Amino acid sequence: MALRIQRAARGLVWPMIVALAALCCGVTAQAGPGPAAASEFKVAVEYYKLPNGLRVVLSPDHTAPTICVGVYYHIGFRIEPKDRTGFAHLFEHMMFQGSQNLGKMEFVKLVQQNGGILNGSTRFDFTNYFEVLPANKLETALWAEADRMGGLAVNDENLKNQQGVVGNEVKVNVLNRPLGGFPWLDMPQYANSNWYNAHNFYGELKDIEAATLPDVDSFHKTYYAPNNAALAIAGDFDPAEAKRFVEKYFGPLKASQLPAQPDLAEPRQEKEKHEAKSDALTKRPAIAFAYHVPDRNTPEYYAMILLDEILIEGGDSLLHQELVQKRGITGSVEGGINLLGNPYNYQGPMLFIANLIYDPATKPDAIMQAVDGVIEPLRSKPVDQKTLDRAVVKARSDLYDTFGQQGGFGLVDILASFALFDDNPARVNTLVSQLEKVTPELLQKTAQEYLRPTNRTVLVIEPKTQAAAAPAAPAQNQ
Repeated sequence: MALRIQRAARGLVWPMIVALAALCCGVTAQAGPGPAAASEFKVAVEYYKLPNGLRVVLSPDHTAPTICVGVYYHIGFRIEPKDRTGFAHLFEHMMFQGSQNLGKMEFVKLVQQNGGILNGSTRFDFTNYFEVLPANKLETALWAEADRMGGLAVNDENLKNQQGVVGNEVKVNVLNRPLGGFPWLDMPQYANSNWYNAHNFYGELKDIEAATLPDVDSFHKTYYAPNNAALAIAGDFDPAEAKRFVEKYFGPLKASQLPAQPDLAEPRQEKEKHEAKSDALTKRPAIAFAYHVPDRNTPEYYAMILLDEILIEGGDSLLHQELVQKRGITGSVEGGINLLGNPYNYQGPMLFIANLIYDPATKPDAIMQAVDGVIEPLRSKPVDQKTLDRAVVKARSDLYDTFGQQGGFGLVDILASFALFDDNPARVNTLVSQLEKVTPELLQKTAQEYLRPTNRTVLVIEPKTQAAAAPAAPAQNQ
């Protein structure tokens, strides 16, 4: 399963379930006219834990006869072993190589032959696996997920094969592609100083190739255990029956002894960073700039989500209007908070990143001057209420759109993330109200602290033919 850049697929709904978008999400609404009624949508959430520590989230909705099952493990790019960069992603691949009762790739065949879709991915703070299936196949999905949580049945041949697959992914997606890894993989390495947040998440080829079968076995026994996981089910199912299935298949699994979580804290950035990197494959230069964002679940965090909407989300965004419509510097401005997902499904330190491709005749300093011309007014005075209200509407629309993505997977993604990170998946029903609490004064205060130039890292990708010399790779703090 390839690492998926979820942000790039924002708004995507799989063709086979396009009619179910916004239906298979377990949401209800109170009657009421006008925009205020939208804030009253509620997701059905039932949350409990098994004695072995497995977090279980149930979100029934009988609109369409499908279910989505997601299993999330609290292990991602950030906390993989220092001498095994890329191991979290490699292990994601290993989970499809066979379990106690399913042979190599038989999990995939099982889902597809029952009319379903599936995938797995590695993110900053978790690795996840999900299936969308007809509603009568809930037990099948839970049995199969429990089977591979309970133990892998892989051999050295499969490990070597998947090391080659992941190595080829690195070559295809990064090393041999114009602007490969820009900016999602590049920027954290320059903007962050803590190794856990700043190393090459895709992995160094030498580290990937050095992994052994005992490494795989140890990794599975440690991190792929019920007390390090969350199971979320959304769609057309009976909660009582689902609970019986969950207890039957996941209940016997044993908890593991989890290691202490590493310190992921980032120091306050006090000086603007300017970095450059050459790219022999690109014909045009690119620029990205990133700001460290507030801690999750704080008032400033919600204000930052709205600043993202104001600055770069949609054709009405300020940077699009300035850099695309007015100045013609670029054809589009991309980015957001958490490029590997959305503003909600992460836990540790995060960046707000914007990026664009531009013509060689344009100077990076001119671009950043234009950017500052847009950002500084947000720092110097409160925005008008109309601008703030529009940002709330956009953020709310994006959230509800996320719920309906991929047959309910978008909702499962948020529920499982909140179970893992907050022990409270019902937080999903507080997000809109928290966004609505943001005032123009809080928005300005957040912009003053987090959109200051000294909290910014600017990265320029230069075509190699125009670069004077290839700069050194970013230093990795130990």
